[in-house]
Amino acid sequence: MNILLKPIVTEKMTAQGDKFNRYGFVVARNANKLQIKKAVEDLYGVTVESVNTMRYGGKVMTRNTKSGFLVGKTAAIKKAVVTLAEGNVIDFYSNI
Repeated sequence: MNILLKPIVTEKMTAQGDKFNRYGFVVARNANKLQIKKAVEDLYGVTVESVNTMRYGGKVMTRNTKSGFLVGKTAAIKKAVVTLAEGNVIDFYSNI
């Protein structure tokens, strides 16, 4: 099972990475904090101090077309904010 799906690269998470040494990831919905911690440490070779998780439900979206209303739903996701130990850094842009 793939725990880390993708990193969250936004202005807010970049600022938190610079100031508080925190990095965000979209993770598998059934992953727990211990699995997330182990996956980050194995993939990036850093020491993780803490993991905070958030679950987001999907939003219902409607759209009016010629043939009537189309109703759909966005995907539900789980985010994890990982705080690293002092002196550890993750560089998401090193592969570019």
